Amino acid sequence: MEREGNGDALHFKVKEAIIQLIKSGEYTPHTQLPTEAAFCEKFGVSRTTVRTALQQLTLEGYVYRKQGKGTFVSGQKVKQILTNTVSNFAEQLTTQGKSPTIKVIGLTVIQSDAFFEEIFSLQKGDPVNRLERIRYADNEPLQYEVAYLPWRKTPGLNAKECEKSLYRLLDNHYGLKVKKTIEYLELCHADKDIADKLNVKVGAPCFSLITYAYLEDGSIIEYSKTVFHGDKANFVIERHY
Repeated sequence: MEREGNGDALHFKVKEAIIQLIKSGEYTPHTQLPTEAAFCEKFGVSRTTVRTALQQLTLEGYVYRKQGKGTFVSGQKVKQILTNTVSNFAEQLTTQGKSPTIKVIGLTVIQSDAFFEEIFSLQKGDPVNRLERIRYADNEPLQYEVAYLPWRKTPGLNAKECEKSLYRLLDNHYGLKVKKTIEYLELCHADKDIADKLNVKVGAPCFSLITYAYLEDGSIIEYSKTVFHGDKANFVIERHY
């Protein structure tokens, strides 16, 4: 690898090279990575470049640090595939050889506030369903999600039925077909509540996904926020032009 010159380009190259070594199986899950000095020698770069690359890998969930022990490879990630066609949670995990489960941990009816009144076109104080779920892959928590749906369109929402595909339930039971979603993805860090739900440490890097789901008439049927376990999820974005 070329010597130090363009710091940004070099730390990116080192990061990508380490990712390829992880994917190829040279560095296996939960094994310790070589030291920073070893990486400096391997890639012919400075310690600052290696440290920056490792920090980025930590933020992206490929590796994790143990205080006083070093840096370790994270467990195998579950791909979350973002495409122009929606496939549900169970289908995505099943195709990857994992066992999916969804657990409803809360289903309540709340009064709308100004935010929900605007996005759902509600009157002040109209009821809104608040659905809280945890999704598991091989019995390990992968996603924590809180979804909101206008009660007048989804009365009598059943917790047991919500442990399957929510969009399929909306279509089959309420005649509400989701036409499109708009999603906003960003990095975040787990607070105590998220840490408890996903079984991670407070401050651990996670992915946050805000979703607006639209019906065929252009109205919003669902607003949700999902937090993904940073060590167990990555995202593949497929676009068709």
